[in-house]
Amino acid sequence: MSNTALKTDRGGVRDSSIELFRIITMLVIVAHHYYVNSGLSGLVNQSPELTGNAIFLLLFGWGGKTGINCFVLITGYFMCKSKITLKKFLKLVLWMEFYRILLFLIFTISGYQSFTIRGIVMTLLPINSISDGFGSAYLAFYLFIPFLNLLINAMNKRQHILLMMLCLFVYTVLATLNIKVVFNYVTWFCVIYIIGSYIRLYPEKWFDSKKVWGFAALISLALSWASIIALEHIFPKISSYYFVSDSNKILAVATAVCAFMFFKNLNIGYSRFINTVAASAYGVLLIHANSDSMRKWLWKDTLNNVGMYNSPWLPVHAICSVLGIYVICTIIDMLRRKFLEKPFFKLYDKWYDTKIAKIKRITEE
Repeated sequence: MSNTALKTDRGGVRDSSIELFRIITMLVIVAHHYYVNSGLSGLVNQSPELTGNAIFLLLFGWGGKTGINCFVLITGYFMCKSKITLKKFLKLVLWMEFYRILLFLIFTISGYQSFTIRGIVMTLLPINSISDGFGSAYLAFYLFIPFLNLLINAMNKRQHILLMMLCLFVYTVLATLNIKVVFNYVTWFCVIYIIGSYIRLYPEKWFDSKKVWGFAALISLALSWASIIALEHIFPKISSYYFVSDSNKILAVATAVCAFMFFKNLNIGYSRFINTVAASAYGVLLIHANSDSMRKWLWKDTLNNVGMYNSPWLPVHAICSVLGIYVICTIIDMLRRKFLEKPFFKLYDKWYDTKIAKIKRITEE
C-alpha cells in the first residue's frame, strides 16, 4: 500500500486532497449545466461565427461527462476497500428521495409544474432512469459494488489489467472511432470502478508522481479544449464536444484519470472545512439538477442565462452563478445533514443495536 493511500484513510479521517477534488469535480459539473441546460448551447450552435462569449461558454461547460468519471473514480478508489451496508445504502436513498419529494412539492404547490400521477410515481421511485440519469444510475450501480469487489479481489494484477484494457477498448476506443457502442451509465460506472480500484489495490511507484500527473492532467485538459474549438471552428457539422461528449469518450476518460491521480498525490493533509464542504458535493447535484422544472426555474427564469449571451459580463455572470449555486446548495445540504440525517440515523443506530442485542440473546439461549 502506498503512503498516499494510507494517509487517505488513517484513523477513519480522509486526507483532504481527494475531497478537494470532489468539490472541484462538482463545480465543473455545475458549470456544464450552466451551459447545456439553459439554452445557451443552442445559441452557440446556431451562431454563424465563433464569438468571444461562444468560446468562453464552450470551454466553461466542457466537463460534465468528465466530471462524472471523476466522481465515480473516487467511489472506486475508496469503496474497493470498504463494504456496502444497509445504513450506507439507506443514507443514499433517503438523500435522493428527500430532495426529489421536497422540490416536487415546492414546484407543484407553487403552480410552477402540473400535478400528475406520473410525476408522483417518478418522484417516489428511487430508480426511474438508468440510461442517462446520473442519480438513478448511481444508486443502481451502488448495488453492484459488493459483487464488483468480489470480482476484483478474485483477480490477480495481470487479470485486472487485461479486464481494464478490454473494457476500455470496447467502450472507449471503439466509441471514439465512431463505432456504435450502446451502453448505459450503470455498466460504464462499473468500468470506471474497475479503474479506480486498480489504482488503489496495485499502487505503482510512478502512480505517486505529482509532477507527472499534474503535467498529464494539463495536457489532457488542453487537448480536450483544443478539440472543442477545432471541431467547432473547422468541422461545424460534428459536435464540438465529440471527444468529451459522453463519459466513455477518450479525452473524458484520460482527463478524469490524470486529474484524479494528480489530486491523489497533493497530500494537503486534513482540512475539516474541505471535508465538510465535500460531504455535501452530491447534495449540490441532487438539488440543482433535480428535475426539468428545477433546470427551467434556475437557468432560464431566475438566472436568465440566455439573456446574458451577448453581454460582456457573461463570464462574470457564469462564474458567480456557479459559485453561488454551489454555496447555497451546500448550505442547504449541511442543514439537512445536521437537522434530519444525523437525528434519524442516531435513532436508527439505537434501533439496530437493540435488534442485534436481541438476536445475540436469543442465540445464546
